Amino acid sequence: MAKGKLKVFQSEMVYEGPIFGVRRDEVVEPNGVRAQREVITHPGSVVVLPVLKDGRILMIRQYRYAAKQYLWELVAGRIDKGETVREAAARELREETGYRAKRFRLILELFPTPGFLEERMHLLLAEGLTEGEAQPEEDEKIFSRAYKLRELKRMMRTRELRDAKSIAGILYYLTFVK
Repeated sequence: MAKGKLKVFQSEMVYEGPIFGVRRDEVVEPNGVRAQREVITHPGSVVVLPVLKDGRILMIRQYRYAAKQYLWELVAGRIDKGETVREAAARELREETGYRAKRFRLILELFPTPGFLEERMHLLLAEGLTEGEAQPEEDEKIFSRAYKLRELKRMMRTRELRDAKSIAGILYYLTFVK
């Protein structure tokens, strides 16, 4: 396989919205392939794996329009302009659950859909949690619940837990962190 550099000949923003954009690029990729690529631009996001003192993991449930169903998920959200990864994680945890964490530790970075999405997800372990009142955004209706690890394993096995970032985060935690 040839190893060259990426060359971008033309780049055009097709759409730019408040959450993401769409860009069309004419490129020659490092492998020599010349192509037109359409990419969804995104500033990046955080995924928070909150572990309570007793070892349970705090999950949230909310309606996801694109999936047309309610999903159990780890806390997650977009990194706002000017925010660090840890600041975004603390904000999302507070907004969605009311909890605050004494410690955040980055344990994984992943690309959820690298075929057409630039988004990079930063998965952080949140520990030393204290309860508080959730402050969801205006368009969010979120329910939270803590689960034992064996319950989450069962939910994955029975396909009750179907959110990819949450499955990846929990499995990574079980395999490499816990």
